[in-house]
Amino acid sequence: MSRTAREAGWHISRYNLAAPIPDSDKTAIVNLFAGTCGAYSRAELYLLSELGKLDENHPILKRFSERGLIVNFDERAALDALGRMDCSFGNTVDLTICPTMGCNFDCPYCFESHRAGRMSEKTISEVAGLAARMLKVSCAQRLNVTWFGGEPLLAPDIIEDLSGRLMSLAALARAQYTASIITNGYLITPSIAEMLGRCGVTEAQVTLDGVGADHDQTRRLAGGGATFERITDNLRSIKLPFAVRVRHNIHEANRDRIPALKAFVEELARESGNHLTYYSAEVSGNDASDDRGSELRLLCTDDAGDVVVKRDALAFSKGRGTFCGASRLYSVGVDETGRLFKCWEDVDKTEHSFGAASVWDPADPITTADRPDQLTAYLNTGLPLSDSECWECAWLPACSCGCPNKRLYYAKQCLPYRNTPEKYVLALYERMRNEKAE
Repeated sequence: MSRTAREAGWHISRYNLAAPIPDSDKTAIVNLFAGTCGAYSRAELYLLSELGKLDENHPILKRFSERGLIVNFDERAALDALGRMDCSFGNTVDLTICPTMGCNFDCPYCFESHRAGRMSEKTISEVAGLAARMLKVSCAQRLNVTWFGGEPLLAPDIIEDLSGRLMSLAALARAQYTASIITNGYLITPSIAEMLGRCGVTEAQVTLDGVGADHDQTRRLAGGGATFERITDNLRSIKLPFAVRVRHNIHEANRDRIPALKAFVEELARESGNHLTYYSAEVSGNDASDDRGSELRLLCTDDAGDVVVKRDALAFSKGRGTFCGASRLYSVGVDETGRLFKCWEDVDKTEHSFGAASVWDPADPITTADRPDQLTAYLNTGLPLSDSECWECAWLPACSCGCPNKRLYYAKQCLPYRNTPEKYVLALYERMRNEKAE
């Protein structure tokens, strides 16, 4: 005898988000676990609502199951297992390296307290030793390095020296080497650009907070001074051997300038021939932005979801959201003294360090850590079981419990459009429809 779909174990996914499509008789449905988005007719919606009564061989079940709208397993248990796997999986070793914590800028929302000092020869050797241990224990297929700071281009010689050592280690381990840099862009010169290309850097992040004075209001030199013209001239006149993601820090005073800066970046890319792309990110709360935010309106209001939802819809890809690197064992930040951290927002806060590059061993991660609690606190944020609200939330596959740093030291940070899912669904549907039309 045939069974009903319910008797066969099928049920509607916990992670469907729906919105009626304007000027249409169809409804857009996003499934966050499977990573799908599609338009469904009234007849299909009716069949979905009657799932428990359908014969298990009904042909619509194949369409629904392929798109994740219905499942025959426990999705929450799967997400919990994926979180545990992601924490320990060693396919990639990620190192965020700060050759210096000093910076030539004084940005009012920066979460760091910059200090003088550069990575010593001894520390350079210790970082290389750490990378060798991590590659050996993890059997990773890739070593990924992010140059960070401070402003990393205040120490280009350290980048060049350590890059050579790390590239050799990756080759010895038969692992792919990739590198990127987060820089304010002020110190890029033709020789610096050439050196970064030689050192395997394929992507840079450079921040522009607007065009002209809009940028200079928040991205200024330490001691005062405009920076927009210098940065944009560098991006325009220097042939860059790497792609550049131009980050726009969105705050209440500049959020209406998004179209202007996006158009400026697109024109700059055409004019220069460099690979430049625009993306936006809202300024979130931290000690610096909270203290100085009222002066410059550095934090977005609650309706910032309208800004963020479009960005996140563009970033949507097939498959589940990933857990933050801070929740992974083989993802580590290193400051200029060789102290180790799980989050790059911590790299200037020695009290948040969990160990030292000279002694920490991922083969014995707890007992070789100076402060094991600092390590395990971050690793355990990747597991949704620790938060009953997240466990029940329909957004769990997309946000993976939110930013671990905010959860541990500030407050849990939910998606700003969490309570208005229709905005996200329609933004994503519009994006996919436009892509099909191209």
